[in-house]
Amino acid sequence: MSQKSEKNMAETNPEHSFIVLANRLPVDRCEDTWQAAPGGLVSALAPMVRAERGAWLGWAGCFDETIVPFEFDQMSLVPVPLTEAEHRAYYEGFSNGVLWPLYHDLIVTPQYHRTWWRAYEAINSRFAQAAVRSAASGATIWVHDYHLQLVPHMIRQLRPDVRIGFFNHIPFPPVELFGQLPWRREVVEGLLGADVIGFQRNSDAENFRSAARKFAVDVDAPSPLIDAFPISVDTAAIREAADSATVVRSAARIRHDLGDPDVLMLGIDRLDYTKGIPHRLRAFDELLADDLLSPKTTNFLQVAVPSREGIAAYQDLRDEVERLVGRINGRFATLGRGIVQYSHHSYSFEDTVALYLAADVLVVSSLRDGMNLVAKEFVTARRNRGGALVLSEFAGAVDELAEAIVVNPHDISELKNGMHQAASLDTAQARERIAAMAVTVEDHDVHRWAQRFLAALQAAAPLGPATEKSATDHHDRAAQKVTSFD
Repeated sequence: MSQKSEKNMAETNPEHSFIVLANRLPVDRCEDTWQAAPGGLVSALAPMVRAERGAWLGWAGCFDETIVPFEFDQMSLVPVPLTEAEHRAYYEGFSNGVLWPLYHDLIVTPQYHRTWWRAYEAINSRFAQAAVRSAASGATIWVHDYHLQLVPHMIRQLRPDVRIGFFNHIPFPPVELFGQLPWRREVVEGLLGADVIGFQRNSDAENFRSAARKFAVDVDAPSPLIDAFPISVDTAAIREAADSATVVRSAARIRHDLGDPDVLMLGIDRLDYTKGIPHRLRAFDELLADDLLSPKTTNFLQVAVPSREGIAAYQDLRDEVERLVGRINGRFATLGRGIVQYSHHSYSFEDTVALYLAADVLVVSSLRDGMNLVAKEFVTARRNRGGALVLSEFAGAVDELAEAIVVNPHDISELKNGMHQAASLDTAQARERIAAMAVTVEDHDVHRWAQRFLAALQAAAPLGPATEKSATDHHDRAAQKVTSFD
């Protein structure tokens, strides 16, 4: 849809009863047009925003350019502007140089720069003010992820009439780690501005309760509902793609181009130090060296989607992965036949599903992961096709995918044994395991996730001045939940 053909929001009612806040808008810019961005979050929330004639607030992906609010696919999109310097300090700096490593068990060391914190505060305030301007009386506002943790409290201070939900897509760390953050109180109190705070796992929710008990100043304030709402995938879209003749042909072509191996292992991740990519490559190297897998009949396809390439830790990781790939191919490849096929670029949704269909084994060796939706996508695509999933015990998906081969990725021997077991499963057992996991995912798909969260949020009665009843309801709810930090 051309931006020229879209209605300027100035011509419509700027107040909305349902608002989503996320770091990015649900669209990507392609020259003078906007296209729907890929991803499960967009597929889950966009239908709800459309149904409510709501608004989605986020950064448009460009710097130093004024983009007025516009309509796209029956949604009101409200760009929140960022300069390049603000993006560098708020996003690359505080969000991904401080919060991301801190929330992922200090795999790399956070850098606690006060200038980054000030940028984070300022941008969170900008998002909050944009939400307040867009919200109708009594609106529901759903804030997403670690980039915007101060926003709930900021909105609450300005608009006590609205319902506020917050969902954290990444892990929340144990209090002993979180306590390192110089601005721990501000972050905790920022989140406590929400009526419902959602996490991927029960352990994440409990970690936050511990942080709230220790660092929140106003212990007598009404406590929100804090619970686990594990996110999922759009199973219907994945199944439709997997059954497409075009995708099936693409999968066959991938295997053919790799020499039609007996066993094709797949890793598909953002190039991030939390994903354990070097660990799985070292385990694969040992499997070949120990003659547990034959380099003549086995391939490993590693897709590493570019990510945060301006950050030094990610540049170092890319160098390490490329060295390992070169070492394995140098030891075991022959003329005309590589062993590890490495791809450092993005794939479309359909091409990603084709990769799932082409592979026999998916290896998820995350060192720490909120959920890992790739695991859920893989078993959904491969329903009735068999295959095997090697899954880290430190990925949130392990709580639901009981039939996976679960490993500790820090233990290379255990990871290697898990990969060998996956490659050796008989066809009937592999089909049974995949089918069971696919049913689990289908029963709890991304639409059920969104509906469950919003149902909890709608049941919450915010403390607002509108009516005496709303205040009484909120008081009663707070009294019922006073033990939620215990």
